[in-house]
Amino acid sequence: MAEPTEIDPHYSSVRDEAEEGPGQVTASRQSSPSGHRSSEKSQSSTKSLSLSGSVFEQIVENERGYANEKYFMPCDEQEQTRLAILYQCFTSILNGQPSFQSIPRSAKRILEIGTGTGDWAVAVAERFPEAEITATDITCFQPTDVPPNVFFEIDDAQEEWTYTEPFDFIHIRGLAGAFSDWSAVYAQAYQHLQTNGVLEVADFGTISLGEAIADSYLSIYNGACASATEKSGCPLGLDHMKRAVIENAGLSIGKSRTFDVPLGTWSSDSRKKVAGKMALIATLEGLEASSLRLLTQHMDWKVEDVRDLCGKVQGELMRPDARPFITCQFTVARKLPT
Repeated sequence: MAEPTEIDPHYSSVRDEAEEGPGQVTASRQSSPSGHRSSEKSQSSTKSLSLSGSVFEQIVENERGYANEKYFMPCDEQEQTRLAILYQCFTSILNGQPSFQSIPRSAKRILEIGTGTGDWAVAVAERFPEAEITATDITCFQPTDVPPNVFFEIDDAQEEWTYTEPFDFIHIRGLAGAFSDWSAVYAQAYQHLQTNGVLEVADFGTISLGEAIADSYLSIYNGACASATEKSGCPLGLDHMKRAVIENAGLSIGKSRTFDVPLGTWSSDSRKKVAGKMALIATLEGLEASSLRLLTQHMDWKVEDVRDLCGKVQGELMRPDARPFITCQFTVARKLPT
């Protein structure tokens, strides 16, 4: 497969550094056929999700559904819709390609960590019908009508990976704030890659305003979320993509690029307008999703105060003179021969 068309550097600044059937969800630690396997601070309850005969409880907290007691992002229908939009945004940024690094046509085994709605796994399975795609997440909201070569598994990447055959390509996207120990995750990726296999990590960083607004609500939001994730032990940001963190696991970084993606249609470039529109929608919807549990659990905020702040940040981002953008980084590392 050809290298994806060069991403327009006006995105805007670029900073370089160098027995289960398909679609079924299996529980954690199990294997596929080829051997992989309110005004109150917080109000919660549970409801059941069922897929392929397995039943999983979803925690309902402050009218949002979560996979477990710890992970800060919801997994309800509202979040699934946002993730679908975010997937399309990444696809636009990558000029229609599924990844920043080209996946070789010879790839036989591909792993996605944190598959979410499963859009990426399904798209790659369709492009690579001879490859086996394993896609994992901590909850089940993936589709069941999928290509025969994609397998979804309920699994937590912070636990021991028990795959018995190595992968040619491992993909991790949008999991900032998900793990307390990224070094351990990278070490397992190294262990389960083929020699010369590739790990690609992609994530969004902090939202910024192109035109500074004194004492902005966005600065309050960013600061509160950063403090909350520090307390949670799973910090946000892009520190998990630093060269030292990845290379300490034995991987060798081939390339790393950071782009500032416009939020909205303020860019003069027609292609960036498309990506920017989707990025803005995903960002506006993600303000509450990213902060509600964090701020109520770790900063003792009231629910209505979180939602009030999110509404004010939305207003700032929608200002015609704001020119907001969000940082997006792609890092590609390889397991070199020893």
